[in-house]
Amino acid sequence: MLVTYDGKRKASGVKIYLNGQALETRILFDQNTEPIHHPKTPLRIGAGGGLRFLGSIADVAIYNRALAPEEAAAISVRESVARIAAIPEPQRSPTQSAKLAAYFLETAAPQGIRNALGDLKSLRSERQQFYDSIPTVMVMADGASRDTFVLKRGAYDAPGEKVTAGVPEVLAPARAGSTDNRLGLARWLVDRANPLTARVTVNRFWQSYFGFGIVKTVDDFGAQGEFPVHPELLDWLATEFMESGWNVKALQKTIVMSATYRQSSRVSAELLQKDPDNRLLARGPRFRLGPEVIRDQALAVSGLLAEKLGGPSVKPYQPAGLWQELGGGSGYKQDQGEGLYRRSLYTYWKRTVAPPYMTNFDSPNREQCTVFENRTNSPLQALDLMNDVTFLEAARKLAERMMTEGGSSPAERVGYGYRLVLARAVEPKQRQVLLNALDSFAISFRANAGAAHDFLKQGESPVRTGLDEAELAAYAGVASLLLNLDETITKE
Repeated sequence: MLVTYDGKRKASGVKIYLNGQALETRILFDQNTEPIHHPKTPLRIGAGGGLRFLGSIADVAIYNRALAPEEAAAISVRESVARIAAIPEPQRSPTQSAKLAAYFLETAAPQGIRNALGDLKSLRSERQQFYDSIPTVMVMADGASRDTFVLKRGAYDAPGEKVTAGVPEVLAPARAGSTDNRLGLARWLVDRANPLTARVTVNRFWQSYFGFGIVKTVDDFGAQGEFPVHPELLDWLATEFMESGWNVKALQKTIVMSATYRQSSRVSAELLQKDPDNRLLARGPRFRLGPEVIRDQALAVSGLLAEKLGGPSVKPYQPAGLWQELGGGSGYKQDQGEGLYRRSLYTYWKRTVAPPYMTNFDSPNREQCTVFENRTNSPLQALDLMNDVTFLEAARKLAERMMTEGGSSPAERVGYGYRLVLARAVEPKQRQVLLNALDSFAISFRANAGAAHDFLKQGESPVRTGLDEAELAAYAGVASLLLNLDETITKE
């Protein structure tokens, strides 16, 4: 008998043992054979000048001159399993029993069981792939408690008065028996005896809908903060929030379905004189949308928005060369495909080179925590909406929807695009203005086919085939006009 490793080296004088008696192959070299080193299996020098094989029986093919190599190898495995089976069950090791069971399931079990075993392995593999795709994060755990002291003048080697963890005395005390750790702090924060957490939370949600909070100083509920204009409303919302089990969705529904929120934002001269900032909420809120909402809205109405949740940050369009100019390094590597159309929440942000569009629309600079966003108006914002590749591409895709989904006549298509963007029907005078703009764009683009082509090639998404290029460019011009309307970018 001969043993071959990888079909290359041969040796004679073989004896095979299994496990306890076992998994030991002693190999004596032929006179003209070099030492055997299997590429995957470790070997070490054994007694008698031979080698001790440390692999499994599957790593060794045993050849008999009377049998084909594959058949002989199969016999050797069967014989090995038979030897394990001959060992009394109480004397078998867990490894031996597992090998015996695996061999039975793979070779001797009924076909139905073997098919089910294959399905089980496939499902386990899919489950492992899913587990591997879940991002992991570092967490902190409480360590052993240790004494903490006030350091005199901040010197680490000059401990002063001993201090312990606890709630500031000016606030509601923790319940008796509460633990002085992070869990105890979390329970104190949401304790019904401490309404401050709920008040601050509902006040910030209120600000997101009305442009300002019931307490205008949303980041300061202390003695220097502004007094709430509707203290009873603030307390009622906080109580409802806690009694609902801190249900955020229910709180949003309560606010947006209120008569206060659903008021018209039109202002009369009398109201403007009495309450110019609308602090008393005699009319509906009206303020410019944030930069993230404006961009996401354009992507949504155009059909480009990728609604996937979670995942790493993405790098959408940005002016070429900006990173090298301001920050140096290897530059900005723009994403492709879905990464260009993820919600703005996922946009990669480098503080030293912020996305210009976000900066122009007053997005916080990420240098510090910001709970109130300023709203300004500048010509740069209009230039962004008219020329930024994100909005040009969105206008083109919106135009494609107008032409393919909006009907056959220009009036129907314009009305459909208006409804997509503003969520209401177009009025006759507004429709006529848009139709006049459509005619003007069509004349211009038919006279200059190159301009139409350049206008439509903005962005990475492909241009829909089968549409007249000049006509599509004209509708894209109307779509760009719709995305630039004050009503489009204003909450009212």
